[in-house]
Amino acid sequence: MSDLVTLAIPSKGRLKEQVDAYFAKAGVALKQTAGARGYRATVEGNPGIDVMLLSSSEIASALAGGDIHLGVTGEDLIRETAPELKDRVALLKPLGFGFADVVVAVPRSWIDVSTMADFDDICAAYASRHKKRLRVATKYAQLTRAFFAHAGISDYRIVPSAGATEGAPTAGTAEAIVDITTTGATLKANGLKILDDGVILKSQAQLAMSLQADWSGEQRATAAALVERLGATLAA
Repeated sequence: MSDLVTLAIPSKGRLKEQVDAYFAKAGVALKQTAGARGYRATVEGNPGIDVMLLSSSEIASALAGGDIHLGVTGEDLIRETAPELKDRVALLKPLGFGFADVVVAVPRSWIDVSTMADFDDICAAYASRHKKRLRVATKYAQLTRAFFAHAGISDYRIVPSAGATEGAPTAGTAEAIVDITTTGATLKANGLKILDDGVILKSQAQLAMSLQADWSGEQRATAAALVERLGATLAA
């Protein structure tokens, strides 16, 4: 087994820029290898760390599956991939960027629907009238099921979303959605509103540790030193 600590960070976009800036501010210099389009990097002065550049969703899956030791990605993706974090992933530190909310949104034309209880009534009425369940488009099936179950809502069905989820009600492929938003502007532009108690998760970028990965004593020591420089403490 290699004694390298594997750390995954986002491979592109605004989140990558923010991660690079955060690490640099903490005095952790990342040097990308194999050219600008490479998918590996090193931590200058620390050859014991292998940095992988992956998509945010791949990082969440790799953390949950034990394929990497440490990763930086959105909490929304981590909790969607591993709804029960215990024994799978430890959240070490919220990083103060990448903010977004996972929310339940319905058409603004539903003027009498403002809470999850109202939404439950709509779901029941829809099932009674149409003899089928109201459709909720989302990329967050696990988070949606858990939140709806907690609210006592069962008369709905999830429609997996592969594209722009906020457009599903207008396109006629769903009646409501669960999606991620930062300002709510895109939802509003698509004629949607967030339910008053419909915020499932207030997410941000997290430094996280896989509890499923194989950890040697040397790897723990290397990771602990890195994590401390980033302002956190390694999980026991």
